[in-house]
Amino acid sequence: MVSREGFVIRSDIIRGHLEPIILRLILERDQYGYEISKEISLRTKNRFHIKEATLYAVFQRLERKELIESYYGDISYGGKRKYYRITSLGKAYLRETIHEWHETKEIIDLFMEGL
Repeated sequence: MVSREGFVIRSDIIRGHLEPIILRLILERDQYGYEISKEISLRTKNRFHIKEATLYAVFQRLERKELIESYYGDISYGGKRKYYRITSLGKAYLRETIHEWHETKEIIDLFMEGL
């Protein structure tokens, strides 16, 4: 659930947008799961937290679609970290998804503004 000053947004509202959100973060730089999770919380000012199981399910879908690829980085305190990077196909998909989001937002705004 997403919460803002007592207002709760159903998680299914954002769930459909997790792939482009994660692709957008990975576009900025290769990242590992925990880092992405923390970045989502930070950017939303703790209004949205992604569950670990959900995050890794999205990674699996994105890898199956060949939108991202993974690799292991250097050994750190907790062992080897699995990093994710966006592919060329992933960049094209992200551009398409962003365009689709803007169109969808404009349509929804036609019905929701002024209420």
